Amino acid sequence: MESVETLAKKRLEPTWFEEIREKASQLIGKTPYPDFKKLKYKNWDLHLTGNFVSTETFTANANVAQAGENLAQINLPDEYRKKGVIVADFHEALQNYPKLVQKYFMTKGLKASDDEFLAEHVAYLQSGLFIYVPKDVQVEIPLTCEYLQKAALASEYVHHVLLIVDEGSSFSYIEKLTSQGNEKSKVNFVCEVIAKKNSHVHFTSIDNLAENVTSYLNRRGYLEKDAKVDWAMALMNDGRTLGDFNSDLVGDGSHAELKAVGISTNSQIQGINTRVTNYGNNTIGHILQHGVSLDKSTLIFNAVGHIMKGSKGSDAEQESRILMLSQGARGDANPILLIDDNDVMAGHAASIGRVNPEQLYYLMSRGLDKKMAERVVIRGFLSPVLEEIPTADLKQVFSDLIERKISEK
Repeated sequence: MESVETLAKKRLEPTWFEEIREKASQLIGKTPYPDFKKLKYKNWDLHLTGNFVSTETFTANANVAQAGENLAQINLPDEYRKKGVIVADFHEALQNYPKLVQKYFMTKGLKASDDEFLAEHVAYLQSGLFIYVPKDVQVEIPLTCEYLQKAALASEYVHHVLLIVDEGSSFSYIEKLTSQGNEKSKVNFVCEVIAKKNSHVHFTSIDNLAENVTSYLNRRGYLEKDAKVDWAMALMNDGRTLGDFNSDLVGDGSHAELKAVGISTNSQIQGINTRVTNYGNNTIGHILQHGVSLDKSTLIFNAVGHIMKGSKGSDAEQESRILMLSQGARGDANPILLIDDNDVMAGHAASIGRVNPEQLYYLMSRGLDKKMAERVVIRGFLSPVLEEIPTADLKQVFSDLIERKISEK
């Protein structure tokens, strides 16, 4: 077990970051738990203790490969260096880019005082990545990142990604979070996306954590004037999962498109909160969630669109749909609209049901057996996120994960 003080000294962190850790540690036990409607999770083994085990590095077909608390292995395209894009291991960024880290780390959309798991995250932060895209830079090649959680060693994994895209810039970021092994362990993973004025961020994530890994995943966007973030997130985990995904539309004209899909199997429980909060005028926040629940698993979608008072001309739309493929499966799709002003547009759709028998009949009349026909329907149902994945290789990874999950049926 490692103490908060030990973690700070281990990487020779600057004094100001040690102080951030210490303040966060004092909040533990004093902050509220995240609110997940229809889900009782407080008996889950999510609290961090500093149980970190050293691990070996690994190679990956990606620009960034990082395992456990190891420093990130980084191999960037020439375009990044020519355009001044910074991609650095988080601990190295504390030394080399302290002003940028201090300005943006947990100062915008997220704060350690927001909830218990964020306070623990900051106090026990183990590893991470820092990315900065300078002003008026258009990056053509997506940044691909693979993060490996060593479940085989029963090690806790506490990881932070800080992505800042400056004014007038565009950037695509792809992350794949994977377990190695299946010992009982915990993941606390946070990603902050700061989209500055008139920037455009395309964010893609595929989570593939093992059955005995309990995870808290928090991804937050902070959007300034006329910024846009396109989120495409696939939750292919096998273990208990809390997903908390939010976009704060702070600047006028900012726009977030959030698409998420999830598959739950066996006796797994997944709770997914997605929230878009419209603060600025003429902001757009759309949520699209599709999920599949099999066996005796539980999948819960809570979608929240909140138009704040003063956010004139804004738009909040959401759609949450869950397919249940067995008698013992449970699904909940909870649409929540909070409208605090007039002159806005808002709407929601939610459904929970089984595979359309007419679709199955049509496919089976074309020669498919029932099991294969169900797979075709599921793939089509999850296609909104698959279509958003920017590379062919990653699309294939996602497709293979879908096949693995539904083959467990």
